[in-house]
Amino acid sequence: HTKECRFSCAQCGKRFRQKYMVVRHQRVHRTEKPFACPDCGQRFRDRCGLASHRRCHTEERPFACAHCGRAF
Repeated sequence: HTKECRFSCAQCGKRFRQKYMVVRHQRVHRTEKPFACPDCGQRFRDRCGLASHRRCHTEERPFACAHCGRAF
């Protein structure tokens, strides 16, 4: 439970407390974008980026504000 950053990115040296954070961060260094949107062809580095983008085609708004009820 320390705040020591023991893990670092081999490409840029940025440091992280947990290994999974380094793995997630390393995506920014990728040049390939293997995940393509079937609707418009836009490409993404990971499935999460594609899934988030796909909502613009479906108008899905999965997040609702607890205060005003507005969906995002």
